[in-house]
Amino acid sequence: MTVAELARQEGISSATLYNWRKAARKRDVVLPSNSASSDKWTSEDKFRMVLETAPMSEAELSEYCRKHGVYPEQIEA
Repeated sequence: MTVAELARQEGISSATLYNWRKAARKRDVVLPSNSASSDKWTSEDKFRMVLETAPMSEAELSEYCRKHGVYPEQIEA
């Protein structure tokens, strides 16, 4: 889902969503930039996600993926 779509759906301005995403990145929260496609993530995003998920069980990984909007296969790749 694009930022514009989410903004319309939730009734929040796009600028607010972009600001929230920027603030989350400053706190080292993994948020892919423009796509959930892992080939578009920065090396830093990929590395951080792998480090965060390495010790997780399958259930924990599934929850993490739902929370961050990614698929386990993307992390595995």
